[in-house]
Amino acid sequence: MTDDIFKTRHLEVGNIRQHHFASIHKAVYEKDSTTFSQIARKLHGADLADFLEQISRAERLAIVKLWGQELRGDVLSELGEGVLTELLEEIAVDHLIAAVKGLQTDDIISLLEKIDEPKKNKILNSFLKSERDAIERTLKYSEDSAGKLMQLEVVNAPEHWNVGNTIDFLRANTRLPSNFYEIIVSSPKGHPIGVVPLGVLMSSPRETSLKKIMKIDFEVFDVNQSKEDVAYAFNQYHMVSAPVTDEDNRLVGVITIDDAMTVLEDETEEDLKRLAGLGNEELSDSVLGITAARFPWLFANLITAVLASTVIYQFTETLNAVIALAVLMPIVASMGGNAGTQTLTIAVRAIATRDLTRENLYRIIIRETLVGLMNGCVFAFVTGLVGIVWYHNYYLGIVIAIAMIVNMIVAGLAGILLPVGLSKLKVDPAVSSGVFVTTVTDIIGLFIFLFLASHLLL
Repeated sequence: MTDDIFKTRHLEVGNIRQHHFASIHKAVYEKDSTTFSQIARKLHGADLADFLEQISRAERLAIVKLWGQELRGDVLSELGEGVLTELLEEIAVDHLIAAVKGLQTDDIISLLEKIDEPKKNKILNSFLKSERDAIERTLKYSEDSAGKLMQLEVVNAPEHWNVGNTIDFLRANTRLPSNFYEIIVSSPKGHPIGVVPLGVLMSSPRETSLKKIMKIDFEVFDVNQSKEDVAYAFNQYHMVSAPVTDEDNRLVGVITIDDAMTVLEDETEEDLKRLAGLGNEELSDSVLGITAARFPWLFANLITAVLASTVIYQFTETLNAVIALAVLMPIVASMGGNAGTQTLTIAVRAIATRDLTRENLYRIIIRETLVGLMNGCVFAFVTGLVGIVWYHNYYLGIVIAIAMIVNMIVAGLAGILLPVGLSKLKVDPAVSSGVFVTTVTDIIGLFIFLFLASHLLL
């Protein structure tokens, strides 16, 4: 790498102000680690992570090398998977050990999963035996489980304590989590029996028993419960934290709202990408990686386009006889595809958030049918008028108007029924629905249009 890669850069990343950004480049160009560290300490880990994600690989490696022993774990925990994996291969193990020491266990576990075995073992050996055993147990949980999402730092109190005991414990404890919102009250066997919000704790007299002020109607997650269930519960019930128990109902960890919201955000982003056939693509991915990831869905679209072309081929004589059909035909297919995608997007998101249920499915199907009918009638009038004005042919206007109405109704039905059907078959509707909806609207729209044309115009 040449030194001049940092000479001319004028980017603004996240909340990093321009003078900080310019100072970072100057420090790295001059290999001034002291100045760089001083600047980095002033910036939030998320902003530094955004910065690292939006520069080139050569620049990232130069910065990490300059950072050295002062590399921050909170920056690593904010990085996207692609950039993080790339950097973890280059960072010295002693620098990683120093970086992870200040992190919560859920972030430590997330990093360890992306590190090769030799480095992982050295990092694990740097922890006390009790901490190492707990982390190793957590690493064995399923990737999609609450156990993998939880942090092991739990603030809990025995049921016989009062408010004064609990406050004294909190003041004396130097290893409390950086963020916690509730005290978990546990039985002698380690079972969670209630939670006390910090606000309630601090506003209660010292002699008040925890059992008198604790909430007993609280959510508890099993370590094997899915992340999606956790995120749904946090969003649905406006929770800020929740205990996690093992197979014996013993308290083993806690999940906080920031982790649950990260799952929701990841699911939303994943759905949007899958609807477009993008998979887990990131801005930092290579040309070859992006090409390989996009190819399967582009190939699937090619197959559907061939199917639509087969329908058109069946009406070659009609198209030869009435050239105007070739001009108007894309309008029908395009409108149907767009309408289907609109319904599909709403349906996929409703399935993901569990708002689309057996109880309201029939009503939603009727609603989308009526929406398709109403939009179809409006655009049938517009496109029919276009056909008449352009080609002075009333029958041509009638053909495209009828095809428009039918295709808009079909688009609404396909947009709701296909993702629901795929979901029932345990297939992710975000992955497959888009291709199927486009295929249905193209084939039916074009078939109706050309079939009517062959009977009314010839």
